[in-house]
Amino acid sequence: MKQLKVMTIFGTRPEAIKMAPLVKALEAEPRIQSTLCVTAQHREMLDMVLELFDITPDYDLNVMAHGQTISDITVKVLKGLEAVLEKEKPDIVLVHGDTSTTFVGALAAFYQKIKVGHVEAGLRSGNIYSPYPEEMNRKLTGTLANLHFAPTQGNFDNLIKDGINPDKIVITGNTVIDALLQVVKEDYVFQGKTLNQIDYAHKKVIVVTCHRRENWGEPMENIFQAIREVAQGNEMVEVVFPVHLNPKIQQLAQEFLGDVSNVHLIEPLDYEPFANLLNRAYLILTDSGGIQEEAPALGKPILVMRTETERPEAVAAGTVKVIGVKKERIIAEVKALLSSEKAYETIANAVNPYGDGKACGRIVEGLLNAYSKASEI
Repeated sequence: MKQLKVMTIFGTRPEAIKMAPLVKALEAEPRIQSTLCVTAQHREMLDMVLELFDITPDYDLNVMAHGQTISDITVKVLKGLEAVLEKEKPDIVLVHGDTSTTFVGALAAFYQKIKVGHVEAGLRSGNIYSPYPEEMNRKLTGTLANLHFAPTQGNFDNLIKDGINPDKIVITGNTVIDALLQVVKEDYVFQGKTLNQIDYAHKKVIVVTCHRRENWGEPMENIFQAIREVAQGNEMVEVVFPVHLNPKIQQLAQEFLGDVSNVHLIEPLDYEPFANLLNRAYLILTDSGGIQEEAPALGKPILVMRTETERPEAVAAGTVKVIGVKKERIIAEVKALLSSEKAYETIANAVNPYGDGKACGRIVEGLLNAYSKASEI
């Protein structure tokens, strides 16, 4: 059998985390010729993940520039991929999730009549402006894709509603669980004093992430005020907040939280220490998407500071609760988990809907099966 030529394209830290174990699985499969192109939509954060998983890209578009807009990314990635795809001529391009790199990677492949496989397909919030621009990126990518690797049955159902042929969909679980299980260690030692000095056994550690565009402005101020009040009102709480590098978020975090003794504002963490921090947390407050998949695998309750989520499976399973961005609601929900063991255990012990850590193997087999019947994709 002729080797299947697969090119994987990604550009941000979240994509890299979720695609790194898949890149390794593709490289290990003798029936596949694997190449990797990174766009570096993120630069430093992307490089950290590549180093952690010992991955060297075949192509690096290095598009990141300070102050870049979505339009800037779109134009540079589209033009950069044109030359790479013309040279490599892969049988199929794999893109992941919902970033600008994802959509533009699929579009660039379509322009050259190259098949597209969409990993983490079928997520929907139902609101094209929340999360923005991710919701539209994944919808457009789904329209361009020939194969759809859906993490859950719910994602499968969303694709069917969009008119996708069910024969082109494979339910895989989420590759982030594959990645997570590779890096979490019970005896992990953090770099630097701050994280190692926290008494995880006796304190209730709340990990916070907050960066989404739709939360900029008043919603983020509400969130930070709520965190401040929770921390000041409970000496058993330690808040760890790896603050996004965006200067606006850095400034706001310092303004509202910089003088609170049990709030630790730290630099963004590499994936390995961050995954191990999640593993030692009591609960997670986040507006991120990916953490809604990771934390349930570690048995950690997640309160999502957004008005909707594209991951309703986690809500239905009880591992995640969407609490909005109002100060009073955030405070009430956090206090409920801090004070009620029953409420806490209900979320912490819910079954993770995102799989068993074997998603990458299912994707590889899905690719090979599809190309054994090449006329059907």
